[in-house]
Amino acid sequence: MTPDRAQRVADFVRTELADIIQRDMRDPRVSLVSVTDAKVSRDLAFADIYVSSLAVKDEADAAELVDVLTRAGGFLRSAVAKRQRWRTTPRLRFHYDDSLVEGARLDALIDHAIRADSTDEHASAGHGDVGTN
Repeated sequence: MTPDRAQRVADFVRTELADIIQRDMRDPRVSLVSVTDAKVSRDLAFADIYVSSLAVKDEADAAELVDVLTRAGGFLRSAVAKRQRWRTTPRLRFHYDDSLVEGARLDALIDHAIRADSTDEHASAGHGDVGTN
């Protein structure tokens, strides 16, 4: 199998799962879910699906979301299978993607460091060396 085909399958699965989760799942624990990435094994046997949600507040919520999606895996896999003509459909493995939260945390740290550097520069500019010979 070519890497291009695996990527096309991953893109298809990601797009279709996002639509299926949004439109067809009735579980209130699966709200505001985004499918952020999908990676398919070379033999198309498995698809690792990365999800995030604005409703997740802590690790327990993230674990519950992954658990709910894992238990609905058969339904989701069947729904994806109905939308394509492949011989087999990859088995779905769900993972919580905390890169959005981690990215926001890193942005805040960078902003804090920039402000601290700026404050240090202004403080040292006012106390420079005065006319030494």
